[in-house]
Order: sequence, then C-alpha cells, then structure tokens
Amino acid sequence: MPSPYRAIFSAPGTKAFSAAGFIGRMPLSMVGIGIVTMISEITGRYKLAGLVTATLALSAAVLGPQVSRLVDQYGQRHVLRPATLIAVAAVSGLLLAAANGLPDWTFFVFAAAAGVVPSIGSMIRARWTAIYRDSPRELHTAYSFESVIDEVCFIFGPILAIGLSTTWFPEAGPLVAAVCLLVGTWLLTAQRGTEPAPHPREKQHEQGSALRSPGLQVLVATFVATGAIFGSIDVVTLAFAEEQGSKAAASFILAIWALGSCLAGIVFGLLHLKGRAERRWVLGVCAMAVSMIPLLLAGNLPFLAVALFVSGLAIAPTMVTTMALIEAHVPRAKLTEGMTWTSTGLAVGVALGSSVAGWVIDTAGARTGYVVSIASGAAAAAVAFAGYRRLTRPALGEEPSTDGDGDSNEARDRVA
Repeated sequence: MPSPYRAIFSAPGTKAFSAAGFIGRMPLSMVGIGIVTMISEITGRYKLAGLVTATLALSAAVLGPQVSRLVDQYGQRHVLRPATLIAVAAVSGLLLAAANGLPDWTFFVFAAAAGVVPSIGSMIRARWTAIYRDSPRELHTAYSFESVIDEVCFIFGPILAIGLSTTWFPEAGPLVAAVCLLVGTWLLTAQRGTEPAPHPREKQHEQGSALRSPGLQVLVATFVATGAIFGSIDVVTLAFAEEQGSKAAASFILAIWALGSCLAGIVFGLLHLKGRAERRWVLGVCAMAVSMIPLLLAGNLPFLAVALFVSGLAIAPTMVTTMALIEAHVPRAKLTEGMTWTSTGLAVGVALGSSVAGWVIDTAGARTGYVVSIASGAAAAAVAFAGYRRLTRPALGEEPSTDGDGDSNEARDRVA
C-alpha cells in the first residue's frame, strides 16, 4: 500500500471499521442488480425489474436521510442496528414473494420497506472525518480510499449477485447481499471507540435539514442525474449482454467499469492538488457526461468493456471531490445527514435511470437504452454548470464541518 494510504491507518481502530464497512457496503452494488437479475430470471420482464428496483431506490431516498439524521442525534449503534433489521426483513419478504409467485404489488411493498437500509459508506466517512478533521491531507487520502473501496464493491458485487442468481437460484444474489448488510452493520456498530460523538438537537442546531445549504442542493441535484447514469448502465448492460448471448458476462463488464474508477481513485488519493475544488468537480462531471457517448456505438461486449473502463476513470475523483465540498458546506452536527443526501440523490437517479432504461429496452432494444445514459450525463453537466456559483459561495448558517480560518473556499482547497 502506498505510504499515504498506510499513514491513515496509523490511528487506532481504523483497520477494524474499514473492514466492517467493506462487508456492509457490498449490498450497495448487489441489491439493485440482484433484484433485476432475480425478477428477469423468474418473469423475463425487465420493465417490472426496473420498477421494483426504482421503488427501492426512491424509498431509500426518502428514508435514508432520516436514518442518518437520527444517527447524528443518537449515534450509529443506537440507530443502525434496528434500521438494518427492518431492511433485512423487508428484503427477505421480497425474496419469498418472488420465489412463491405472489402478485406483483407485493414486490413493491417489500421494496419500499427495504428503503430504510442505512448508508454504510456515509457512516464510515463520518468516522474518518472525526479522526482527521484537523488534517486535510490525511482526510483527502481517506476519502480517496473510501471511493476505492466503493469501486472494489462495484467490481465484485455485480459478479457475485449476477453469478449467484444465474448459476445457483434466482434469489441467491439479493439473499447474500442481505447477509452482508447484517454482518457488516453489526461488526461496525460493535466498535465504539471510533464512533463519532452524537449531536443532540440543541437549540443552536434546530435549523432544519442539512439540505438547507445551497451548495449541498447543487451537489444533490447533480447526483440525481449522475445516479440515472449508473442505474441505466446497470440495466442496459445486463440486457445487452443477454442479447449478445452471454447474460452472465454483464457482471464482468460492470466490474471493468468499476475497475477504471478504482484505479483512478487510487492515483487521485496520492495527489496533492492545488486550485479550487469546485472547478475540479465540474470538470469531473463533464468528463463523465462525455464518456457516455461511445456506449451507443457499442456493437459487441469487448467494445463495451473498453468504453465503460474509460468512462469509469472520471467517477472516483469526482466522488472524492464531492465529499470535500460536502464537508465545506454542511455543519459538523449534520455531516452524516449531508453525506447521505448525496447518496439519496444517487438513489433517486438510479430509480429514474433504471425504470426509464427498462422501458426503452422493452420497446426499442438493449443498445438503444444507452440513450438514457447519454441524456443523464448531459443533464448532470448542465446542472453542475448552472449551480457552480452556489458552490463558490461561503456556507450559510452554522459553522461548516471543515475547520479553517473562516474562508470556506480556502478550506475546501486545503481539503481537496
């Protein structure tokens, strides 16, 4: 491991909570594609699969920030364990409904209930922030490391989910994802020494949601469009691989996409970049948008794999910069909620992207579905440009979570 990464693990407990977070985050890339694979295997209906996945994502978008707000108030252990039990029970109900041929509406009921699943990635990043709040260089490296872990999950998660559901039994992928969530959450919450201190709703903090921040609003809106990229690519790639006669190959194609992001994240974490984080963020969003164009030209799986690898190079650096901007625009007492709002934006986008892509696939064929990805990329770039000035303004309200000399832009540059 390069020395900057080795250095961040010198703090006690960091290895343990990172390992637990890795297990708990595997469902991030397994549940959605696992449900799509399960339902398409059982019913052959991609539209239904996309709509059920969209329901789960929308429910998580509504409930996720509320769970994280409670975490900020009462601590991770007291909130994550009951939330995880509810989510696992709901996923189990969905699997039973699919296995026993229950009416379609039951799929949506259980998917909606599963939206209470906690954002494990936000919980891990909050622990890193609590440890390295006063060390911007180490915090940048920690955020980069977490983005790499996210992409490692996206490399192996789809392989596991699609592979289990296509070679063992259709419900196997989501089932293993639920087990990973349960085990990872329990291991994480057992580690009290690195758990961020809760911030009870004292008078000075009774100012509503973290989403009041104009800068956070821009980030979340952009991530809705970015999530549509991710959701559409997952569904369309699975259908395209099936059209090419190798449905199971979709897991490896998606893994190559994540590999590109993983490698970019590793390199990005070693850099100590100067200049404004906002400009790097807009550039990253635009790079993701442009990289969608070659997907529509894909005529076979090897070409698609190369195109996705290249597009993946822009993902992790953009995500790392996003975390730095969140820290600059969100009050410290609401940091976990603020990080979860970006995940919420992604979840809403995944819901929209997967459902629209499923409809396009059923009506016009798999490759045409990449039009959804291209349109989503263009929308993300447009929102990023429109909201750029909001990101350059100082954070309003409470003191932002980044410590500095009072200049939020300067603080962001030090962090990012």
